[in-house]
This record gives sequence, structure tokens and C-alpha cells, in this order.
Amino acid sequence: MSIAENLKRLEEEIPNNIKIIAVSKTHPKEVIKEVYDSGHRVFGENKAQEMTEKHKELPQDIEWHMIGHLQTNKVKYIAPFVAMIHSVDSFKLLKEINKEAIKNDRVIDCLLQIDIANEDTKFGMLEKEAEELLSLNEFLTLNNIRICGVMGIGSITDDRNKTAQEFRNLKSSFAKLKETYFKNEDYFSEISMGMSSDYDIAISEGSTIVRIGSLIFGEREYLK
Repeated sequence: MSIAENLKRLEEEIPNNIKIIAVSKTHPKEVIKEVYDSGHRVFGENKAQEMTEKHKELPQDIEWHMIGHLQTNKVKYIAPFVAMIHSVDSFKLLKEINKEAIKNDRVIDCLLQIDIANEDTKFGMLEKEAEELLSLNEFLTLNNIRICGVMGIGSITDDRNKTAQEFRNLKSSFAKLKETYFKNEDYFSEISMGMSSDYDIAISEGSTIVRIGSLIFGEREYLK
């Protein structure tokens, strides 16, 4: 199947109220343009500089999502245009995003990345750490960021029950944070979980955003 056909199949399968992020990391702009030309406008990258270069070269109505670990010194590259940063894992990073958002006269939407896999290779905060962040008085002074929900990455496993439990835990964290800190805020509504291998489980557990790469673009060819 072609890339356009892959995307069409996913769009027919996934409910309309769930946002599909086409994960375009490592793929050249020509391939991204093929997806764009099929009507899709939402793309995800995991490196700030790669995203910045693609933003300059591709149509300006693309909605770019930062889904990878973000270093504070890279925030300045994406702050002028990024639609949402999924990978906020510290107050230090949140403050930097706010600082760069002020410079660009923007309010940047963010998700708190929650560690649901307990793997050394995964980033993210524990639920307790997210609560501590949101309880800080200084958090209330960050007027140029908006926390819209949570993000999580499941374990690398063939155990679908384990994956489902991790996603269930993220939904639980979302509900707790919503009730405690964002009860009256409609914008706190997003749960970003699920990728090519487990998006169906994520949707059944309450995901509102899925991050799909290989099922759209095919398997990546990594340089050795």
C-alpha cells in the first residue's frame, strides 16, 4: 500500500474525535509532502532542529508537535511555531518554554509526560512529581504556557495486558490531575498515548491523541 493508502486506512479505522499525529522523524520532506498532499496536516518530530528545518521547507499550515525529549537549550528553535510540546518532564523545562513563548508573544500548549513504563530509557515524571510541579506557586506565574493534559509511552513488550494497564494508569493520572488542578478548565482534555504497535489498546483505554509512524510511512531505514 502507498503512504496515502496507509493513512486513509487509519483515518477510516480511528474515530474522528481522536487526533492522529503522523510521526515524521527521520523522513525527508518529500515523503512528508506526500502525506500532506493527501490532506493530513498534523506531524510529530522528536528533535528540535530537525523539526525547525522541516518547518522552514514545508507548507506553513502544518501543525507541528514535539513528541521527543526536549532539552532546555533547544526550546528556542521551536517556540515560534510549535503547536504542542508533549514531552514536558520538569519544571525547569516548563519555565524555559514559558520564557521563549513570551519572546514570541505566544501561549504554547504543553502536555506533562508521565513515566508509565518504568524503563531506564524512558523519560517522564511520576504522578507525584507532576502534582508537586502543579502545586508550585511559581507555576501560577507561567502565563505563556497552557497544560492541556498528559502524555505517556508504554513499555516495549508483547504483553498487551501490561500495555493496557500502563495506559489505564495514565488515564487515572489524567483524571486525578484534572480533578485536583484543572477541574474547571476545558483545555485540560488531552491524553497522548498509543503508537503504531499499540494505538488500538490506547484508544480503548481513553487516548485522545495517537502518534503513528511506521503504519503510515513504513519502517524507517536507519543509517549505520
